[in-house]
Amino acid sequence: MSKQVPQVDTLFLHEQSGDHHAVVNREGSRVFRAKLELKETNAGPRPARFRVKRGSSEEPRSPEQFVEIARRADRIRISQQTSEAGRTELREMLDGYQLGAKVVRTCRLCASAGHYSPITSETAIDSGEEFICPDCAKEELERELSFRGDLTGQAQDRLEDLLLKVQDLERIKNLLKGQLDPDLTKFDEISANVEDVDTVPVDSLGLHPGIQNLLENRFEELLPVQSLAVQNGLLDGDDQLVVSATATGKTLVGEMTGIDRVLNGKGKMLFLVPLVALANQKHEDFEDEYGDLVDVTIRVGASRVRDDGHAFDPSADVIVGTYEGIDHSLRTGRDLGDIGTVVIDEVHTLKEQERGHRLDGLIARLKHYCETRANERESYGGAQYVYLSATVGNPSSLAKSLEANLVEFEERPVPLERHVTFADGQEKPDIENKLVRREFDTKSSAGYRGQTIIFTNSRRRCHEISRQLEYNSAPYHAGLDYGRRKKVERMFANQDLAAVVTTAALAAGVDFPASQVIFDTLAMGIEWLSVQEFHQMLGRAGRPDYHDRGKVYVLVEPDCSYHNSMEMTEDEVAFKLLKGEMENVETLYDESAAVEETLANITVAGTATKRLNDRMIGEVPTKHALGKLLEFGFIEGLSPTDLGRVVTTHFLAPDQAFKILDGVRKDRDPFDIVAELELHGEDD
Repeated sequence: MSKQVPQVDTLFLHEQSGDHHAVVNREGSRVFRAKLELKETNAGPRPARFRVKRGSSEEPRSPEQFVEIARRADRIRISQQTSEAGRTELREMLDGYQLGAKVVRTCRLCASAGHYSPITSETAIDSGEEFICPDCAKEELERELSFRGDLTGQAQDRLEDLLLKVQDLERIKNLLKGQLDPDLTKFDEISANVEDVDTVPVDSLGLHPGIQNLLENRFEELLPVQSLAVQNGLLDGDDQLVVSATATGKTLVGEMTGIDRVLNGKGKMLFLVPLVALANQKHEDFEDEYGDLVDVTIRVGASRVRDDGHAFDPSADVIVGTYEGIDHSLRTGRDLGDIGTVVIDEVHTLKEQERGHRLDGLIARLKHYCETRANERESYGGAQYVYLSATVGNPSSLAKSLEANLVEFEERPVPLERHVTFADGQEKPDIENKLVRREFDTKSSAGYRGQTIIFTNSRRRCHEISRQLEYNSAPYHAGLDYGRRKKVERMFANQDLAAVVTTAALAAGVDFPASQVIFDTLAMGIEWLSVQEFHQMLGRAGRPDYHDRGKVYVLVEPDCSYHNSMEMTEDEVAFKLLKGEMENVETLYDESAAVEETLANITVAGTATKRLNDRMIGEVPTKHALGKLLEFGFIEGLSPTDLGRVVTTHFLAPDQAFKILDGVRKDRDPFDIVAELELHGEDD
């Protein structure tokens, strides 16, 4: 008999529905499970029947085999779920063979399925009614998730990690129902860190008295990033790439040198941003801060008149503009006068698919314009370039490509909590409402109420969310007129609004001093956010003079995408963004982009086009682009045709130009042509 019995690590005995069950384990795996019946004898309880379970059938074995297995077992364990009478009976039976057993806490679900799974206070998971093992808890969680739709592996791993951490299955289920348990939603915390920088006293700057006195009245020392810029040649006219987080003061780097050079007669200042809303805000800021010292104007798009009625004055000391606004001036041959300083904010736009190549081309065309003018006028010494960004993955190589000194400052002024919770599209507004309410009801140590920016992916969604928030809020997007946007900005600054709901496209720099950022979606239009964009947006949470900490909530809809062109789902994107490394800022050229920028360079520079193409950050296939321009009839030699001039003046890609031409030739209604083109745009 003993030869047929293997060595046994553990013999596990468990009572279920009044029957005793035996599980034989060896090296951590089950060898078999069996049903054990006892009978009462003069010597006490003894094995009567021993049947090994094989699938749905049972194979009878000799009761003596059970005794032999028990004798060879390293340990015998009885489940805690076995009734007191059952435990007594099993122990009396084992005592008859001089064998001891220990009662252990086990997972009832495992025991019922014929598995030995001891649990301890470190491993037990509270399922609401009883404590179960981690494996059974994971299976229960998976069943719950199956009702909600598929989650990616990363999202499921996240929930399973939380389950093991808090050991409470009901709390995890509640998280899936949109409950905001901070211990569970918290993904990580980015600590505040302060770099040791020798700050520069303002009274040592030696700027023009106009700007010098203004700065001295505002503060005694420059902030660290401003000090680093000065120490790296800012006031000596050196070009600079300044990379620093939101709210660290990098904008003043460009303003300080730009206004100084204006007042010292070294040429006007251009301050360029990617979006009209940002240009409007910066224009107003400049007029408020420097209007007594310099004339300020604004240039956005091709129009001479802004939507608030302010006309563009090309002779002004300071021109605030969008990239396209200034580029349009260059493409149409407008005389911008002597340019002393070019500040390009959000220079990481260079990596964007749509705007990147246009900014790359604009920088090259501006440099050509200034250099040509400097060669023609001995009194003009050219322009200083200051590039600003909060997010760059390859700052050193980008600075080299831009031929600029790198000023990098990685301070985070306040700690930043990042939270993740799961919710479908209908649940999100309710969660957002709770978060906005909770934040606005809390005051910082500086006495400021918490305010929220909610980022979403469409103008329509902005209004939907804002209407559903209980506390005062407002939508904010490029579709609102200038006056309405300014009113929202003022109300937020005065703490009359608990939240603004805005599109991801306006994340770049509108100055809302928020303590909390909520991502209603992780999409910008029909594209997922990049790591750069995500960090730029979450960087809006927490200001050093206002808040003790910033909070970011990412609301993730599992298995969701917002357009059939999106390859990933929102839960996949969420963890990619949260764990992602900052992407390199590089400008990539497809044929359409190469043709568009080469045509613009020909329009501006003629025979110097190849030199402009060569100095651009991205690699432009000039020869191929010239061939296409000739084929399309956009150029003759190195001059634009009338058609080419129209195409470049209106920033048309070749396919757009041909759609318009085709529509005109077919005598289609102009509105239909425009509508078809607009359908290919994004909703910002």
